[in-house]
Amino acid sequence: MIRQDFLPTTKADMLDRDWHWYDFLLVTGDAYVDHPSFGVAVIGRLLESRGFRVAVLAQPGWKNAEAFTSLGRPRLAVMISAGNLDSMVAHYTASKKKRNQDFYSPGKAIGKRPDRASIVYSNRAREAFGSDMPIILGGLEASLRRFAHYDYWDNKVRRGILFDAAADMLVYGMGERAVIDIAARLKKGEPINRMRDIPGTAFIVSDLDSDTPSMSAKGGQGQTDLDTLSRNSDAGAEVENSQATPSKTVSAQAISTPILKNAAMCPSFEEVKADRYKYADATKLQYELHDAISGRILIQPHEHRYLVVMPPQMPLDTEMLDKVAELPYLRAYHPDYDSEGGVPALDEVRFSIIHNRGCFGACNFCSLAWHQGRMVTSRSHASVLKEAELLTHHEDFKGYIHDVGGPTAQFRTASCDVQKDKGMCKTRKCLTPTPCKKLKVDHSDYLALLRKLRNMPKIKKVFVRSGIRFDYMMADPDTTFFRELVAHHISGQLKVAPEHCVDHILDYMGKPHIEVYRRFMDLYAKFNQSEGKNQFLVPYLMSSHPGSTLSDAVELAEFLHREGARPEQVQDFYPTPGTISTCMYFTGIDPFTKRPVYVARTPHEKELQRALLQYFLPENRDLVAEALRKAHRLDLIGHDPKCLIRPPRKSTAEQFVAKTRAQKIRQGTKRSFSGDQVTGKPGASKKPIARHKPDISNKPANRRPRDKGRGRV
Repeated sequence: MIRQDFLPTTKADMLDRDWHWYDFLLVTGDAYVDHPSFGVAVIGRLLESRGFRVAVLAQPGWKNAEAFTSLGRPRLAVMISAGNLDSMVAHYTASKKKRNQDFYSPGKAIGKRPDRASIVYSNRAREAFGSDMPIILGGLEASLRRFAHYDYWDNKVRRGILFDAAADMLVYGMGERAVIDIAARLKKGEPINRMRDIPGTAFIVSDLDSDTPSMSAKGGQGQTDLDTLSRNSDAGAEVENSQATPSKTVSAQAISTPILKNAAMCPSFEEVKADRYKYADATKLQYELHDAISGRILIQPHEHRYLVVMPPQMPLDTEMLDKVAELPYLRAYHPDYDSEGGVPALDEVRFSIIHNRGCFGACNFCSLAWHQGRMVTSRSHASVLKEAELLTHHEDFKGYIHDVGGPTAQFRTASCDVQKDKGMCKTRKCLTPTPCKKLKVDHSDYLALLRKLRNMPKIKKVFVRSGIRFDYMMADPDTTFFRELVAHHISGQLKVAPEHCVDHILDYMGKPHIEVYRRFMDLYAKFNQSEGKNQFLVPYLMSSHPGSTLSDAVELAEFLHREGARPEQVQDFYPTPGTISTCMYFTGIDPFTKRPVYVARTPHEKELQRALLQYFLPENRDLVAEALRKAHRLDLIGHDPKCLIRPPRKSTAEQFVAKTRAQKIRQGTKRSFSGDQVTGKPGASKKPIARHKPDISNKPANRRPRDKGRGRV
């Protein structure tokens, strides 16, 4: 790739373009990858398409502000993202151990970004550019942490992220509408602190009477399309004074706007920190009002100031999604990373196509609905086919589209007609515990898209590898999609996410009951047989989710044993900020029913639950035995086919000799035993130990050999 085709990352790059000023500095905690799966690339190319000059500062040094000034001062604003992941999730495992790889950094190198990157970067940017520079937070980390939230790594409730970051505004969700609106108004010279009517944003005010949003507190209003915003911005016009800067930001108290009406007041930071029931109340309210149509402004007091969170922005419709997807992405990492081995995160998505956004599946442990929302929109067939055609001309393309998906692969339209007018239901999920009667189940459009793709020249196979909602498939009386999925779109194994087998745990997760998965397995096997294929199901499973006891984990292990499933990977529940499951983990309360929820909190109990899901691994044998003892399930230790592990071996003669010798050495005595003379001080031996094997000459020849590597119960 030619360096000049990327957005500028150095002063030299800007001079090569004959730039002596630029509008926006985009700071990211990821390496710079110019691909539509990377948020900074999307926002950067979108702003560029509107005539703005954009530079990228990827993974800057943060020990001081020097790196932030390396490209000079932007005219309009600094926009900051921690990257595609929350920086703490990127750095630490569910057991809080430091990861040894970062796939979003060149060569998987660790240490390229700080913990809590959004906070660190924004404070360094403020230090570099001063109090009059608009600083805007965005990306997943800022989105999930916009309200006061439980932080798993600090094990406490933290303030909304804006209170720790030296930023003026936060953009949550996917952000295109809000970013273009902000850019247009900054271009006109409007101070950032006057922008109090933009959906999908959050900000801090000191006085609700004088500094309040000027729009209605209801969602679905004041939201224009990207082209209208572009025309309003007049961004393509010549800038008369290239050194001009936007008007200086004014104080919040100096702004006079209409008084808020019908806004919802959320329990304060102080309340949710001190009272877990208040935390549960806050979570419930935030989720109920997180809707672009029916949502309202939410206000959460923080230490004599107020966090104001506007209703979500409307999802992009098909036409706008197409335009964003067809921006001139290079689909490559920046050439600066060649010497370091590139950016591995690109490998998974290089030949994949995202065709939709949003997910009405709404699993309680998933942060996606809290970020993208539950309203599903999708790209046109023509746009997806155009992208596929583009991929076929890539020098490394071998004829395989690795995935055509998104948050959930087969969702293409709104979940029901009611949603289009009234928004998503506040207390009813579309799919769980059973599908809603109003749910529109239709795979025909997605199937038609897959058929077109697999019939394109130069394309050998089109795979579906992102999340398939098997419960949505089972709700469809037409099995055509299921049959063709098995026949054409699976690369040997299909990954699905039953997560657990105990129904009350699945209710806490927001997943369908296990009977649905059993029926799915039966149909999957039937269609594979009819197609003459031997393709496997790979279940995603989660241990230690709130509600799961040791007995529940044993039941899941029994289920896996009966089904002959041996999962290679098991995910411990990870309390990421903002999710309903994280609320249950912190409070021990279901926020919607206010009933108590059991939570496995100690590292050892989590270790026991995880080991049960991989009971067949020799290294887990002792943990499994301990778990079965504690769960009073010793009936699962034995030689019966239902048993998970075999009984322990009896002590051998060698073990007895070693044990006795060690005891005598500790006592400092002298004794001759089995050819071993121990004299004087502990540990002194006159001749080598004779390590005898036990006499097994009389052992029955047909006795079943026991598994290796197993210790005592």
